[in-house]
Amino acid sequence: MTTPTHLQQLVQPWFEGVPDTALFSSLTATAIGVFSLLVVYLFTRRLMLPGIQKVATKLSPERIGVLAPMLTKLNRRFAGMLCCVLFLATFDSVYPVGEFAAEVFKTIGQTLLIIHVGFIISSIVSIAGGIYNQLEFAREVPIQGLIQVVKLITFMICAILIVSIVLEKSPTYILSGFGAIAAVTLLVFKDTILGFVASIQIAANRLVTYGDWIQVDNYGADGEVIDLGLNTVKVRNWDNTITTIPTYMLVAGSFKNWRGMQESGGRRIKRSLNIDMNSIRLADDELTNSIAQTIALQEYIKMNMLPDPVSNLGLFRRYAEGYLKQHSKINTSLTLMVRELQPLNHGLPIEFYCFSEDKRWISYEHLQAEIMDHLLAVLPIFDLRAYQSVSGQFSPAAITPTGIKPTIKVANNTEADPH
Repeated sequence: MTTPTHLQQLVQPWFEGVPDTALFSSLTATAIGVFSLLVVYLFTRRLMLPGIQKVATKLSPERIGVLAPMLTKLNRRFAGMLCCVLFLATFDSVYPVGEFAAEVFKTIGQTLLIIHVGFIISSIVSIAGGIYNQLEFAREVPIQGLIQVVKLITFMICAILIVSIVLEKSPTYILSGFGAIAAVTLLVFKDTILGFVASIQIAANRLVTYGDWIQVDNYGADGEVIDLGLNTVKVRNWDNTITTIPTYMLVAGSFKNWRGMQESGGRRIKRSLNIDMNSIRLADDELTNSIAQTIALQEYIKMNMLPDPVSNLGLFRRYAEGYLKQHSKINTSLTLMVRELQPLNHGLPIEFYCFSEDKRWISYEHLQAEIMDHLLAVLPIFDLRAYQSVSGQFSPAAITPTGIKPTIKVANNTEADPH
């Protein structure tokens, strides 16, 4: 037996003289209530909230326009919450149902209201994060992990409230039950807790941010950071693969961040050229004059600035340093030098140490190749040879006007027939 609601009593005169007046008036009152909820939802979802969003977008198209997808999602959730509030507020006056059905419908309405409120808070947090990401210092201090923590706490509170409504118990009763399973909770959310602490440390110490080029050898990651989440960090490698790294590993382990190079005045070039030590000798006047006629020597490698006697390798080192100093793509305000390293069993390494002004990868690699190509090409002018581990090399005496004589000088300096 149901008690007629106020709306049912208002429409009941419409069905006087009709059999089952109570049934028809009850169905009509329910239909009016459902239709009213639908009208309110469509009005707020399609007209009122989008109108407010359009006005706000016109006032600040650059900032608010970027947030349009999140604002649209917020509009939909706010319209749903408004319908839940209206349903619960008018339930006793509109819907003629029994006591048990009324309890069930009210419980469902309260549950949906809590869910919509949770999603609305989540949308507001996302919008706040989007606004924060538009600030200048947002790239240096990312808060994506904190945003996910706030969302997680919000949904946990919503879950507790829903359980308390379904069980008709106080939320404190539910929370007291969590104390008994704290160990299990910590075990389940171990990665989340570690990620939360790591996110705070990453944000406070500015260890990594969006767009940073990081290298984590243990996980095979070498590329650009595209997402900093609570549990994982996503890295787009240079081969366009995606590597996922636990957030806490960036704090517990070690990784290389190339941000310092990108923000500095240049990118380091550190290449070496192995010289065959058998080709190193003192430079006589004939060699010096030949070099001067072939290439334009810099002022500081003239004979009056060199020790006497000077080696052909000393001339080459000073020429290489002069070549790097006059190169238009080298940052001469940073360290620049050409030095000898420890002699090894595969020759004497000559290292070229300088910094490229252009830090982009392709330009950087092209500049390195250009420098090495030039210095390798001028080696014969200084009567030097690059060392390479091969079975032999063509002897200069083997080169004839008609071509290369089929004779090879091997390691023991004896002539051998290749056939």
